[in-house]
Amino acid sequence: MKGIFYGTLFVLGVMSFVCVAAPEPAIVPGPRDWTVDVTFEHPQQIELRWEKSGLRRFWYTIVTLTNKSGEDVNFYPNCELMTDTFHIIPAGKNAPEAVFKAIKRRHQRKYPFLEALEKSDNKLLEGEDNAKDIAIIWSDFDKQVKNIQIFIKGLSNETASIDHPIAKDARGGPVKVYLRKTLELSYSLSGDAALRSYAKMAYKGKRWIMR
Repeated sequence: MKGIFYGTLFVLGVMSFVCVAAPEPAIVPGPRDWTVDVTFEHPQQIELRWEKSGLRRFWYTIVTLTNKSGEDVNFYPNCELMTDTFHIIPAGKNAPEAVFKAIKRRHQRKYPFLEALEKSDNKLLEGEDNAKDIAIIWSDFDKQVKNIQIFIKGLSNETASIDHPIAKDARGGPVKVYLRKTLELSYSLSGDAALRSYAKMAYKGKRWIMR
């Protein structure tokens, strides 16, 4: 138990260091830096019934990405949901294709060309006519969670590096940790844990960070 306790403290300490030491995104982008325009729906939930496991709940958001950089750009997205209990849930994990299909049916009128994050093309073409609507899906999480943060990478090519607080390279110097410009969305979760279907997320804000 002590090992688990101290291991948890170590992880939290490293995370705190990264949050404090990480550089901010550039106010004025470099000549080759780009960041796509992003609009998004606030997360909502959907339930699907499986014969063996009964009802399963998922959360999802829909983001619309518009590339106004002046050229087509490479697009390699990555998205994670982090709870206030420091559980990190990768988007798409344990989310069958049937979940995306149900979401697409629900939003067919507004987003007729909706794509799943995991199957989106790795190019974002330039121009408003080429905007992408993408569904990002997570399995349900701990019912005691009160706050979450969503981190979406791949929306910019801006990067930075910092020294790892502990790890050393072969020459004894600090290992470099490479960070990418990342969109962070923050929400609080309200409602009785016993009545999960009525739970709502309250938007707390967004910001760009290096992560």
